[in-house]
Amino acid sequence: MAYIESLFNLIVTNAFLLIPIGALGVFRWVMWLAKRIPALFYRPIHNDYDTTATIVTPVYNEDPVLFRKAIESWIANKPDRIIAVVDVTDTTCMAIAAEYPEVDVIPIDIPGKRAALAVGVDATTTEIVVLVDSDVIWDPDVLKKVKMPFVDPTIGGVGTRQNMYPSDGVRPTLWERLADIYLDIRYADEVPATTRWGRAVSCLSGRTAAYRTELLQKLREPFLNETFWGTHCMSGDDKRYTCLVLQNGYHTWNQLDAQVYSTFKPDFNGFRKQRIRWSRNSFRSDLRALWQGWIWNYPYLAFMLIDKTIAPFTLLVGPVVLALAIWLGNWDLVLALLIWWHLSRAIKILPHLQRRPQDWLILPVFVVMTYYMSLVKAYALFTIREHKWLTRAVAVVDGEVKRVSEADQEASIPPATA
Repeated sequence: MAYIESLFNLIVTNAFLLIPIGALGVFRWVMWLAKRIPALFYRPIHNDYDTTATIVTPVYNEDPVLFRKAIESWIANKPDRIIAVVDVTDTTCMAIAAEYPEVDVIPIDIPGKRAALAVGVDATTTEIVVLVDSDVIWDPDVLKKVKMPFVDPTIGGVGTRQNMYPSDGVRPTLWERLADIYLDIRYADEVPATTRWGRAVSCLSGRTAAYRTELLQKLREPFLNETFWGTHCMSGDDKRYTCLVLQNGYHTWNQLDAQVYSTFKPDFNGFRKQRIRWSRNSFRSDLRALWQGWIWNYPYLAFMLIDKTIAPFTLLVGPVVLALAIWLGNWDLVLALLIWWHLSRAIKILPHLQRRPQDWLILPVFVVMTYYMSLVKAYALFTIREHKWLTRAVAVVDGEVKRVSEADQEASIPPATA
């Protein structure tokens, strides 16, 4: 009884702080359940369907050891053809790809990933084209599984299940482990939910995604010439392809039992740069989809995109309340908030913690990064017209994709304050 009375007094005394954060907390949990419940009913498509498939990979300054592992994992899947579109400046990877008779090498002198993808798609003659980043390692049955959903003629694109592969091949850094957590969040809730309800995944990750070749070839012009507020778009190729497929009346699917592994930037600066670029891409694509209206053909996905747009900003209410509680010297409320944040985040990333129990130790870091990422997304929204890759030396300059110096890349990145 004494505990209940103490809790009641805490709520009454701090009602002006707890009511807004409590209301937002209830809303956020409702939205989480709106994803988590349908995700529980997701099942991958299994059948005997088979067709021809070509792997296309754009290559730019890839780690040679990792590139070899990736190529060999693709060959083990027995595609009809592998096309490596290699930037002419990357002579090392060009030589490595040429060592494999199963790989056709196409040099390209146009900077940027989109041009390389378009060249590879144009050169494809099989029914399916699988776009793969040059650092992605496949399980032996990935190609077989991503073909299966294409038995349905209304499905235009199929994604895979992805996890982090350590950049040194052995032991992941803190930032790689955090990247893996974010992947597991996405593939435990949002992706299976949007696959299950509406068969409309908002982004088939470019790490590995399969499409109908003829469809992508028809979409070449809008893919290469995407603009946002009059500025040519450079990154966000996977999001663009996915949206064009949906916009043209097809469905997108994710085969969550088709497992691939990809590297992530091992340090904080690289982690932050990737998040800025991905957030800008998402805001551009999602806001355009909502504005153009075609997204309403997929009502559940439209609902999720609206929530993703506003969620980072509602989340910032929590730190504001924490700061006020500290300023007022209300340490009971401070302790309650900190405990709740850790408990709630643990519940939401439980699938990851079950897979990697050792990451319980970095839960406090994940809690802090959750709120820091809200600031990163806010920065990305306010700089949405900037088109820099941030993790490779290319950028949109005077309306064209050009090679730039590392110093130019750093010019529009906020300082590391986390």
